[in-house]
Amino acid sequence: MLSPVAHSLSSDDTARWQAVLRRDSQADGEFVYAVRSTGIYCRPSCPSRRPGREQVMFFAEPVDAEAAGFRACRRCRPIEAQASVELVRRACDLLETDPESTRTLAAWSSALGVSAGRLRQAFKNILGVSPRGYVEARRLERLKTQLQAGEQVTRALYEAGYGSSSRLYEGAREKLGMTPATYRKGGAGERIAYATTPCPLGWLLVAATHHGLCAVRLRDSEQELLETLRVEFPQADLYADPVALQVHLEALLRYLEGQQTTLDLPLDLRATAFQLRVWEYLRTIPYGQTRSYGQVAQAIGEPKAVRAVAAACAANPVALVIPCHRVVKSDGSLSGYRWGVKRKRKLLGLEATSPHGLSEAQGAGMVAENAQGL
Repeated sequence: MLSPVAHSLSSDDTARWQAVLRRDSQADGEFVYAVRSTGIYCRPSCPSRRPGREQVMFFAEPVDAEAAGFRACRRCRPIEAQASVELVRRACDLLETDPESTRTLAAWSSALGVSAGRLRQAFKNILGVSPRGYVEARRLERLKTQLQAGEQVTRALYEAGYGSSSRLYEGAREKLGMTPATYRKGGAGERIAYATTPCPLGWLLVAATHHGLCAVRLRDSEQELLETLRVEFPQADLYADPVALQVHLEALLRYLEGQQTTLDLPLDLRATAFQLRVWEYLRTIPYGQTRSYGQVAQAIGEPKAVRAVAAACAANPVALVIPCHRVVKSDGSLSGYRWGVKRKRKLLGLEATSPHGLSEAQGAGMVAENAQGL
């Protein structure tokens, strides 16, 4: 008989089972699975042989599994995984409430009552970044918020926690896609080349700085594409240069014609750390497959951030290159798409029937499988 906790989570069991089959380390700490035949419970990434689905139960916490009579796996040590999740949560809370105590790794770990090595390993295991990397990402998010609100650059960078302007400007291109002052002024002084062309989905626009693509748009008319580009970069120097962008255009057209399955093109994006994590994951979804918003949230280690994932997909500035069209509702149906649901349906159909992707029957099966997910 299922425990009350296990029963309350039953609607998510299909997604959890898929995480177990993938040995998904991103799901560690979010739940544990127990095996009736052995009486043992494990973390999702446990390397042990997978049991039959009928033998598996899911629990939110190790304590719930133990209350139901299961004992912890000695191989994957699920209690330690849960402890790492809690440690990272405490560390993040401390960063937000008392940033002074987190200025050095030694001070941060001391305030939490753990060793620096343990704190570093917990961040790596749970978030996939070092404590310093996480701090930098949060600092950059605060800076962008200040700049977008029109704050002066000098004041914004100090309020965000940068000790000096040189420290920020040294890596500004990698972080903002342009210098802080240019970012604040809507691209003022930035030169952006663009090109448009008819395509199987209407009209396609590609725009790029000399660092990489900053926009890939799909619309019904060329005029509409140009208007949206001017709105996003009102102060930038926009100029048509189809020759310079020919390689990118040809790659995108080959993709839309089903002749190419990957788009490994250089990008120059302005985004929050969370958006970048979502977009990076989307680029790993195989051609011809889909994921639900909940599955994406689970995969990036933020299972409760389903709405934020949807918002990140909606904010995607480079259609196709970051395949946000491969994200669907939990029942497999199509949700909103920045470039129109009809285009989303056509893109998924293209990938499902392409000789380079899944067959049409397989594609239908994939949608049916997703319908049982989160």
